[in-house]
Amino acid sequence: MDCPSCARKVDKSLHRVDGVVETTLQPTTGTATVTYDPNRTTEVDVIAAIEGAGYEVVGDENDPNESSGGETNIAPPSEIWTSSRAIKTWIGAGFLVFGLLFEFVLAGQNLEMATLLSSSFSLSDGLFLVAVAVSGYPVVRDGYYSARNLSLDIDLLMGTAIIAATGIGYFVEAATLAVLFSIAELLEDYAMDRARNSLRELMELSPDEATVRRDGDEVTVPTDDVAVGETVIVRPGEKVPLDGTVLEGESAVDESPITGESVPVDKSEGADVYAGSITAEGYLEVEVTSTAGDSTLSRIIEMVQVAQENRTDQEQFVDRFSGYYTPLVVVLALLTATVPPLALGWPWETWFVRGLTLLVIACPCAFVISTPVSVVSGITSAAKNGVLIKGGNHLETMGAVDAVALDKTGTLTKGELTVTDIVPLGDHTEMDVLRYGAGLERRSEHPIAEAILARTDEAELTGLPTPSEFESLTGKGIRAEIDGETYYAGKPALFEELGFDLSRTRGVTDGGTISDGVSRRGPSEREVFDADVFAELQDEGRTVVLVGTGAELVGAIAIADEVRPTSQRAVERLHERGVDHVVMLTGDNEETARAIAEQVGVDEYRAGLLPDEKVDAIEELQAAHGDVAMVGDGINDAPALATADVGIAMGAAGTDTALETADIALMGDDIGKLPYLYRLSRTANEVIRQNIWMSLGVKALLAVGVPLGYVSVALAVVVGDMGMSLGVTGNAMRLSRLKPNDD
Repeated sequence: MDCPSCARKVDKSLHRVDGVVETTLQPTTGTATVTYDPNRTTEVDVIAAIEGAGYEVVGDENDPNESSGGETNIAPPSEIWTSSRAIKTWIGAGFLVFGLLFEFVLAGQNLEMATLLSSSFSLSDGLFLVAVAVSGYPVVRDGYYSARNLSLDIDLLMGTAIIAATGIGYFVEAATLAVLFSIAELLEDYAMDRARNSLRELMELSPDEATVRRDGDEVTVPTDDVAVGETVIVRPGEKVPLDGTVLEGESAVDESPITGESVPVDKSEGADVYAGSITAEGYLEVEVTSTAGDSTLSRIIEMVQVAQENRTDQEQFVDRFSGYYTPLVVVLALLTATVPPLALGWPWETWFVRGLTLLVIACPCAFVISTPVSVVSGITSAAKNGVLIKGGNHLETMGAVDAVALDKTGTLTKGELTVTDIVPLGDHTEMDVLRYGAGLERRSEHPIAEAILARTDEAELTGLPTPSEFESLTGKGIRAEIDGETYYAGKPALFEELGFDLSRTRGVTDGGTISDGVSRRGPSEREVFDADVFAELQDEGRTVVLVGTGAELVGAIAIADEVRPTSQRAVERLHERGVDHVVMLTGDNEETARAIAEQVGVDEYRAGLLPDEKVDAIEELQAAHGDVAMVGDGINDAPALATADVGIAMGAAGTDTALETADIALMGDDIGKLPYLYRLSRTANEVIRQNIWMSLGVKALLAVGVPLGYVSVALAVVVGDMGMSLGVTGNAMRLSRLKPNDD
């Protein structure tokens, strides 16, 4: 089932079965999903209906191409060149070649074999008839099934043409048509099989077996039989069989099948691992957290296949157009064959052959497969590079966006606070600042405390003071007793309340100094801290935490959510690729937003936004720029993602919500994939347009040439059907060559 017209024939046959509730036909996977009422019909009746449309049902629940643990499937690889159809084609081709040899080269040896109804049959005629019978039989048979299902498709047109040509004695044309069309069908099967290979490669990533520890023994079982909570063993070089959490062991793991990241990720106890990822030199014991059918990889495979059901606007246009195109050209073919001989007395033979040629051109096969093969190529190529596109319509829309909105936290930044600067004051050292700061923060659960304690671990700082009488000062900081003295850590505003004059430290005056703590009012003459440094930290959007007592400042710790290394380059490439406007949306404060915006190079930023205000911002962007893509974490930004024309979730590999809610998911935490996604989508749109207009243009050119006598039956088949089917498929395969590294 290689094109939408094939699918329509199967669909019509299925809907004649009483009890069939719903059908979903996918030519790109060669599958039919049928929902039926078991009280009114059976699976046997469903299969009989499909076979009644001229197709064979292959595979079963034990089929090796069945995706592990899921309901997804794909037609198995075909032995195209050695199939029954191929053998008949080669035999027919051989008889055709010998027939042409006796007809035009060895005319003297072309003996008369018989006479019937005053017409003589030569040796070449006999050879042509054998070619028609052998190669033409599958075509005529398929045409018969098309007629039974009232489907005006390529099989019916070609079958009719072969029978008509044979019936009036045009044996050369009939044999040529039967053989060349059979070859064209084989080539189309081959082209579609290549397109399906990318889907099969995705499915093959999912391991079939797992080594499980049960009752103290290691046993190998199918992944479908492994339950949540069991422990699987993954040795060096093996695939992780199921999603899980590392219980024991360490290893670098290649997660490129899931996230598209080529650099292996170090995994140790407590880390999450995904089915289909590959261990390097290490050994892992993994506690299973999801069944085979519910793993991240299984969901990706299923969503990629379901994505093909969401058709693009161009695909819908092609279907509508082909519904008018084929009947129109059939009528023109009939008029061409009959009007000139009847009205003008021109030779029947010449105009019948020209009508026959137009009938061949009426077949819209290359035209109708031009879009689906491009969509499946684009979506599967993206999936293999860590980008999950959940429908051809989203692929199409992404390529047309004029503006991209980016969330800040977790998208442009890492979403993790880290210590960026430690500034000691007076006679104190950086270690003093960190020691007192970490000592105070040991009792706090604030993210800032986590960042300071993480820096302490990195510095391998030991002997932290133990705080007592800890108190959290809501919105300001913390206070605690250390060695009998009260220490504070918090915002500059907290220390201003304690009596410190910090106005100059925020850039109010030029060249100011800060007290070394000898006196809270009236700083000492010795300059211990350049106010410009303090102001610069705040201007860069960093949160400054001061540490000290009520009488003396020990120092300052600057903390920030680090910008991802790829953010600035991603924004640059989006501009270079043609995005008109890139805007950052954040709920953070104005100073931080401005600093991040300047660092990454966005055109505009909007700060202090609540979730509903982000929705308003998206709507304003749509009104000003047209189609808008929104990139966020898929959870906090859900309203804005839903409002945008395309919602893109970051880091969706382990996030069910992001996988379900977003239109497109970047499986890894890499905003650098965004320019690749945009380029892939734009290229896909270009390829689809090229395929549509190329196939239409060639058909139109051939149709114009037929009445003028410039186009033969052979040329119509070779160029209009065979050539264009290969051409549009080959053009679509270009999408698989696009790689994120290019951006």
